[in-house]
Amino acid sequence: MRTVILRSDDATSFATGISEAARALRAGELVIFPTDTVYGLAANAAHPPATARVRALKSAAAALPLTVHLGQRRDAGQYLTSPSALARRLARRAWPGPVTLVCPESDPAGTAVAARYPDVRLDELYAGGRIGLRCPDSAVAMRLVLEADVPVVATAAARSGSAAPVELSAALEDFDGEVRFAIDGGRTRYAQPSTVVEVDGNQWRIVRPGAIEERALARYAVSEVLFVCTGNSCRSPMAEYLFRRELGRQLGLADAELEAAGYRVGSAGTSAYAGGTASSGAIEALAGRQIDLTPHRSRPLAVELLHRAQWIYVMSDEHRRAVLELLPAAADRVQLLDAEGPVSDPFGGTVERYNACAEQIERAVRRRVEEFVNEDRDW
Repeated sequence: MRTVILRSDDATSFATGISEAARALRAGELVIFPTDTVYGLAANAAHPPATARVRALKSAAAALPLTVHLGQRRDAGQYLTSPSALARRLARRAWPGPVTLVCPESDPAGTAVAARYPDVRLDELYAGGRIGLRCPDSAVAMRLVLEADVPVVATAAARSGSAAPVELSAALEDFDGEVRFAIDGGRTRYAQPSTVVEVDGNQWRIVRPGAIEERALARYAVSEVLFVCTGNSCRSPMAEYLFRRELGRQLGLADAELEAAGYRVGSAGTSAYAGGTASSGAIEALAGRQIDLTPHRSRPLAVELLHRAQWIYVMSDEHRRAVLELLPAAADRVQLLDAEGPVSDPFGGTVERYNACAEQIERAVRRRVEEFVNEDRDW
């Protein structure tokens, strides 16, 4: 067999070539293709002779893991019946990108991919009740998989024991003449394998280090919300505590369980000093709602807090401007807590004023919690 090499010198012919390679994948041919990490050897998992040939070429036993490659993030839902919130959160933040998620699946036969492709070898996809999923940040890889429209599995395009190739020439040293098509995407972006992360419920661990560092994954694994007001003694503490209670209610978790489940809720003030208590009016307003605000201690707004937060909710446009002065890159993560208008400062006001403020915050918090929780129900 002559391996046809597709190069990007001519955009039109390259696009046509990728479509040809996708058709070949559907028909059971093997294809070498670039990802953002290394070059892969791809096969159609719904065509058992194709995956058997991958193993034969790799000179590997059946234990060789074949990772499912996705053309778009949401396609992960076809392979999992009940993905955890953590799995969806990591996928949403790390994909497309150089991360492979290994997720548990107790019912492979109940997945959408099993229903859609009766010929798929489920034992090729689910080894020991787990499946590896990958959505590479490579336009070529994503287009190939989307056009193939079959469950595409892949492994590094190198014989077992050899280094994973980061240029097509290295892959062809082992497989020239053994595959129908090879797509040349130049040197891969990261030039090292993906980071493989095993996810189990609310826990994760790196089983193979790679292009994404552990500290980045630790940020991806946590959903953090930050509320910002001026002194961090009235509005933002009330929002923090009300949000935490509503979040626990919607998730069915006790307050103490939220952080273990990957949720953090905090507050800060643009003109706050560290260690101050909540105002007596705010404490009284929340006490009427069976929430103890006395443990709260104020803290000043800092860049690190903004970097960590997935969402930053402010009480007024003035607070939004203060946030963006510190971190302009946070612009797409900053919103008014109450989309209907600013939350006025009750500091020094009457009990009625504090209660009115708490009521406004509570209404807004219910909407924001629902939005927040729904993110982790999606890919």
